[in-house]
Amino acid sequence: MMRATRRTVLAIGLAAPFVARAQAQPRAVPLGGSIPMTGAAAETGLNVLHGYQAAVKRIEEMGGIQAGGQTYRFELRLVDDASDPSRAVTLIQRQVDEQVPLFLGSFGSNIVLPTCAITERARRPMVQAGGGSDQIFTQGRRYVFGVFPRATRQFETTTNFFKSLDPKPQTFAILYTNDPFSRFSAEGARTSLTGAGFQVTDFVQLPAVVTDVTTVLARIRETRPDVLIATTHDEHSLLITRQMISSDTNVKLAYFGLGPQTAAYRQAIGRYADSILTASYWASNAPYQCPYFGSAKGFEEYYNRNFQRPLAYHMASGAACILAFAEALKAAGGPDAAKMRDALAAMDFLCFYGRIKFTPQGDGDAELMGPLVAQVQGGRLEIVGPPAAATARPIWPAPPWNQRG
Repeated sequence: MMRATRRTVLAIGLAAPFVARAQAQPRAVPLGGSIPMTGAAAETGLNVLHGYQAAVKRIEEMGGIQAGGQTYRFELRLVDDASDPSRAVTLIQRQVDEQVPLFLGSFGSNIVLPTCAITERARRPMVQAGGGSDQIFTQGRRYVFGVFPRATRQFETTTNFFKSLDPKPQTFAILYTNDPFSRFSAEGARTSLTGAGFQVTDFVQLPAVVTDVTTVLARIRETRPDVLIATTHDEHSLLITRQMISSDTNVKLAYFGLGPQTAAYRQAIGRYADSILTASYWASNAPYQCPYFGSAKGFEEYYNRNFQRPLAYHMASGAACILAFAEALKAAGGPDAAKMRDALAAMDFLCFYGRIKFTPQGDGDAELMGPLVAQVQGGRLEIVGPPAAATARPIWPAPPWNQRG
């Protein structure tokens, strides 16, 4: 089994499979970038990293990528940014100066934003699964691509889920932190919900670093919204959930944009996690076919055979970034940065992750790459929306905290 290392530099060049002597060995194409292997975002950052590793390993096992009469393999040159944007900027600039041609993204818009500015100036393509802020995609950049829709377009499928409930919820409270991704996600959720006729009773900005939400939760107990939406990152979602439990702040449904997808969150909350909603950009039972892994289920089986870290959709998203680069390499005929950028912009590729197609601004097509709605049931994530992808019926309304488990 492979485990992610927490060393500062991670360079993965897996041994190439046997090739006849007369045939040239695959040529290594470096994929640079940083990822949070330590620090506040490490839990999800390591998930994305494992997805990168899984796809690189699989491509090696398949004998590499044929492009322009040459065989290529990918070599990961990822550095630990320790969840620190300033550190990430320094490390990425160093890799640009070292002529690394292609880049994978970090996790968190606060890191992807400044680092993609560096790769943009250098005209080096970046494909990433960790930054959804609208600012990444609305400032005229041409070399950064994301396998998620931008933040303000990510809530449409969730709004449709709420519309499908019987009886429909009426009132919503939205909490967000003062950072680009969380803020844009909250604004997108409010626009989507109000456009569908729902009432947003509270729209509350929290500090960028949250340590206490007791005052906000007192307000929630007063206004008694049907649904609490928190467009927060993992660590803040965990804190809010714990303080909701300890203060007996009950709502009919709670939705956290990030957090419940991870085994660490569900283990930390235990039985109280049941009924909590979240977003999931991929499910192993999705009906997708793939030339690399066979199917969505095939990716799950391959990952579990080779890695010990519990599988979450972040691994699938990370692997999708690698496959996007692989298909772009084929279309470009080689690792020319400008040609690969054009190939990414024109991509329309079906794989285990779904259909990968980017908007002209570089984010994932909202209709094709928007999230599924997942709910924790019995400690597991079940897909509850849209109906065509559902693996379970939603628990609605959720029982109060003292009746869970």
